[in-house]
Amino acid sequence: MIRLKKTSEIIINSAGLIITLTVAFLIVVILILLLSSEPVKSIYYFFAGPFINKYYFGNMLNVSIPLIFTGLGIAVAFTSANFNLGGEGQTYAGALITTVVCLWLPQANGYVGGILAIIAAIIGGAFLAGLSGYFKMKWGTSELISSFLISSAVIFIVNYFITGPLDDPSNNLLTTYAISDQYFLMKIFPPSRLDISIVLAVITAILMVFFLFRTHWGYEMRMCGLNREFSRYGGLNVSAYMIFPMLLSGALHGLAGGISILGTYYMCLKDVTAGMGWNGIAVALIAKNNPLAVIPAAVFFAYIDAGAKAAMLHSDVTFEIAAIVQSVIFYLITAQALYTFLKYRKRTA
Repeated sequence: MIRLKKTSEIIINSAGLIITLTVAFLIVVILILLLSSEPVKSIYYFFAGPFINKYYFGNMLNVSIPLIFTGLGIAVAFTSANFNLGGEGQTYAGALITTVVCLWLPQANGYVGGILAIIAAIIGGAFLAGLSGYFKMKWGTSELISSFLISSAVIFIVNYFITGPLDDPSNNLLTTYAISDQYFLMKIFPPSRLDISIVLAVITAILMVFFLFRTHWGYEMRMCGLNREFSRYGGLNVSAYMIFPMLLSGALHGLAGGISILGTYYMCLKDVTAGMGWNGIAVALIAKNNPLAVIPAAVFFAYIDAGAKAAMLHSDVTFEIAAIVQSVIFYLITAQALYTFLKYRKRTA
């Protein structure tokens, strides 16, 4: 009976996801039919554009790399019943920290300096998210609110450094100085920007699966996520699992920002990571907080982005169509997750 119930829940959740994605793609088609003077061409390039050559395909995969890291960060937090809404600021801070370390060590060995820069970004992201976990443990402050507020403040602070002390006056963009080329991550699918960090992203997802489902700490973290009061009576250190998942979530977001600098941008532009944090939430929700499922979910989000760019370049539609589709998916997936949560709470009550 229990197995049958679980099977039916999986089927219902899968059906809900399929309906959500179908609705999103129908909206794409409707928008193109309304806004484009050459709808057949626009639809073709939106859906097939990311696969027509190595450049488009590689860039699509490259866009998915930071989304894998941010999606994993959100999945880890959600699995432990912690809500990290500060991904934007944590990722942005990770990007700036990586840039600063690389600029501070312009003559360092690329491997040593790059690793130091990534470690610094991880620590920075973990610290920002860990603050929310600590506030929750110490004073019962909602981490949902505190993580969002801290992130909002951090974004302004990072913008100050980019447009102020670290601004490159020789560049027409609002950006810092470029890092030295010994820090650039190796490209693996030319002429696209796809770099070796995609391997790191896949390995990280596998490690998260191992941690959550094959270790003592992962089991305790999942138990605290399912029922914190029961876990407390069972002797688990519930306070630790208010802080640790947030630290890990922030670390993955900081890593996303650092990888974006070393692999794609090579300088910290103003709003360079805009959207990575929020899209990471949608990626985690699509994946149902399964670390391995985060990979195809991130690729799917990158596919929407790449399809919009291809349609914009080869037809008369604008890139904003991608933002509309991503927003629709985000809201529908969030509504589905909220419905499941309320149903679960009603059943347990």
